[in-house]
Amino acid sequence: MTPGAGIPLLRASGGPFAAGRAHGEALAGPLRAFLDDSLARLNKVMPEPVTLDGLLPSIAAYRAAVAAATPELAEEVAGLAAGAGITPDEAWLLQLRREIMGYRKVPTAGDCTTYARTGAAGPVLAQTVDLNGNLDDYIGVLEVARTGSPRRSLVLSFGGLLGYLGLNSDGLAVGLNLVLGGDWHPGVPPYLAIRHLLDTARDVPQALEILRGLPLASSRTLVLCDRERVAVVEILGDELRVTEGAETAHTNHFLHPDFVPFDEINVFARNSSVRRLKAATAGLAELPPGCGAEDHFGLLSQPPVCVPDRGDIRGERTVAAVVMLPSRGELHVRPGDPSLSATQVFRL
Repeated sequence: MTPGAGIPLLRASGGPFAAGRAHGEALAGPLRAFLDDSLARLNKVMPEPVTLDGLLPSIAAYRAAVAAATPELAEEVAGLAAGAGITPDEAWLLQLRREIMGYRKVPTAGDCTTYARTGAAGPVLAQTVDLNGNLDDYIGVLEVARTGSPRRSLVLSFGGLLGYLGLNSDGLAVGLNLVLGGDWHPGVPPYLAIRHLLDTARDVPQALEILRGLPLASSRTLVLCDRERVAVVEILGDELRVTEGAETAHTNHFLHPDFVPFDEINVFARNSSVRRLKAATAGLAELPPGCGAEDHFGLLSQPPVCVPDRGDIRGERTVAAVVMLPSRGELHVRPGDPSLSATQVFRL
């Protein structure tokens, strides 16, 4: 399949406002429909209903934090609103859905399985994307080319997000997992932090340096991969713990001993996370170093790594799987359940 035949490829080029405007114009109809669908489906997945008016103070606090730390991304959100014909607060809501949901200690089936390796055969970062809200119908890929920078990026996006995961033309790839702990508060959402890293970092060491300077809003694990290094960054409050290795996997429970005592994952979700981590670690060990993207999709498509649709919009399921080959500038994506969909390849 070619870009555009399934997952839309959205070109966001120029200055920050122009890039956002192009993104918004390309998705004006879908973003309006998403916002009108129970407030971007928040009221289909949250235990108590929310309103845009009720969220305005929280949106303002996050907006101020992002504008202070990453002003170009704040300007891009303004461009997104202008291009899509939505209000600035609605454009910010699209960036903040996961922060608004927060975390609840309830049973969950999964929330991303990620692994990476580097070596002579070339680096690879692969993962499932497990989300609630049935968001596979709002998946897109952004091709970002900012004025004044030779760096370009390919970014997976859902429903107007400026960032989720991706790779850049310097050969840096960034993936993620949800981990639960600490105090979630106004700051830079990890999705936007990932986009900022792809915009500004050339490799893992520089990404780590930039990440340490960001006021991050919530707990996550980021997996960073370049031609030479793989780093797993667990984030809890204002603290980071970094583990490096040539081959690694991560799911949804903290692994660093400093953070394990503060893990808020419930026992049902932890059991799922442990099963998926074991399966991903064992499966990766069996894959030859030089194997292709389709071999990785074979692993990502198998249970328990792939989380099935159980018919509950409130429950996480695998809504996409990706294989990133950062030294080649390639993002391979299977939308929805990867065992049922064809691969689309996006190249820088």
